Amino acid sequence: MGREYKIKCAPFKDSDLANLLHKLPSPIARPKLQEIYNYRIDNDGYYLIDHFVNRSVAAQALQLFLDAALSSSDSVSIEEP
Repeated sequence: MGREYKIKCAPFKDSDLANLLHKLPSPIARPKLQEIYNYRIDNDGYYLIDHFVNRSVAAQALQLFLDAALSSSDSVSIEEP
């Protein structure tokens, strides 16, 4: 169970993508080792799923992906797949 987001845009590549990924908060909640969120980089943008474990951490990750999308694309859309 969770909320899925598909951010359609031109995704970062190379060093810009590496910098983005280094900024992401840990997707694992300790000590229970629960997955907070997960993501995927697609050719047409970013996919993120929030598992409702820690909403503020998932929101930080979503915000980073949104900021990246808005800084690299003229057109951005957000869908719930």
